[in-house]
Amino acid sequence: MKKKKHIFISIFAAVLLLGQPLCAGGDLGDANITAQTPQKPTSKDMVWLPYLFSTDSTGLAGGVGVIKQGFLQPQTTTIATLFYGADQDIITNGQPDTSNFSGGFAAIFDYLIPGTDRLLFSAMGMKSNFPKSRYYIYDHTNDSSDDKYTESSGNVDFVYLTLKYVLPLGDGLDNPEGHYILRNGFAVGRESYGGGTPFVTGRTSLGLTGFYEHNTFDNYIPNTDPTRIDRSSRGLQDWNTNGLRFFIDHDNTDFDLNPSRGYQFNVQYSRDFGWGDSEETWDFLEFKYNHYIDLPTFSNTQQNVLAMSFWTGYSFSWNRTTNNQNAIDAHRPPPWEGARLGGMFRMRGYNTYRFSDKAVIYGTAEYRAIIDWNPFKSNEALHEYTPVSIDWLQLVAFVEAGRVNGNYSTDLFKDMKYDAGVSLRALAAGVPVRFDVAFSKESTNFWVMVFQPFDF
Repeated sequence: MKKKKHIFISIFAAVLLLGQPLCAGGDLGDANITAQTPQKPTSKDMVWLPYLFSTDSTGLAGGVGVIKQGFLQPQTTTIATLFYGADQDIITNGQPDTSNFSGGFAAIFDYLIPGTDRLLFSAMGMKSNFPKSRYYIYDHTNDSSDDKYTESSGNVDFVYLTLKYVLPLGDGLDNPEGHYILRNGFAVGRESYGGGTPFVTGRTSLGLTGFYEHNTFDNYIPNTDPTRIDRSSRGLQDWNTNGLRFFIDHDNTDFDLNPSRGYQFNVQYSRDFGWGDSEETWDFLEFKYNHYIDLPTFSNTQQNVLAMSFWTGYSFSWNRTTNNQNAIDAHRPPPWEGARLGGMFRMRGYNTYRFSDKAVIYGTAEYRAIIDWNPFKSNEALHEYTPVSIDWLQLVAFVEAGRVNGNYSTDLFKDMKYDAGVSLRALAAGVPVRFDVAFSKESTNFWVMVFQPFDF
């Protein structure tokens, strides 16, 4: 087995791709849950975090970030960070060069539009430079080689603006000031909007996201073999995409940051219409379903959950012909969009966006156990000097299977890719943080991320 270690040690790593609202979902209701004296978790509502990390694409880097709960409105979450890295030796168009990781990110989630009671606004944006970004642009199918990639310094910038309307079904919006429902002393859910029964039937939302993504390739010398040391983009100097996403989602879980029962599903259609400087028009239709089963606890655990996720999608526009000077398949999504597998969210045992094609199928199962042992709370000295509150620790074992294919057929179930791994997770500053180790035939990868993986 070829071993490659990719260490991503930043609390803010998740925001480099997508963020999720920190607003609790509806509770299914269960006679086994008893509501104790309502109280919120002990995490502070504003936390400053310095951090240090090292990855293949960034080198040694660090920064400082802030998470603010309740900025402007009680239910909003705001995240911001600045980061900077040491100089890295790189190859640019056949010549030795240096570059460093730098940039910043900011986001606000679930801001209630004034004058409305069901329309939420979220925004996020990042501007950055990566010294060694890796892309599988030309060799990316299910039977491709992991050694045939493009590597280049360049900018990775994006802006996402989302409007989400919560339908007047069930109990609607959660009460921003709602009390947390406790089980064995830790939060598992929140009372519903309006202060009525603590159990709701779920929340259904319709949404629209406008996106703009800008990636540049400094190492673009044309007509080179990607297996050579220069690994250029073969003349491709930038890849811009913009468009709209239309989605409907339904959340019928007890606590969306760490569900213990219930289900969620999402249907989303993304389209680049070719506006402005877009490289290619493309589209992608996807469906995701998550399910959570609350299991009996052991003497040393507070919560045991079987968490499962299924995801599939298809790009109608992708055409195998090439009608542009960069020899990119016509009307295909960028490597970071569409039917892609590999990285910190799906198929964690493979490199980031290792596989992409017209169609995709993916499934995973995780066994999650919140354990009684928590030195950050039981040890007074450690608790006093810990920069953020650690409300619980969670041990996880997971397996994953997935495949991309050139058409949507039964071939998606043949020659599937597999991986497995373990994880240590914590509720830190009110946000789940995970350290995953995943093993596959191609690599052993380490990921440190915020939010549970099914959130993306």
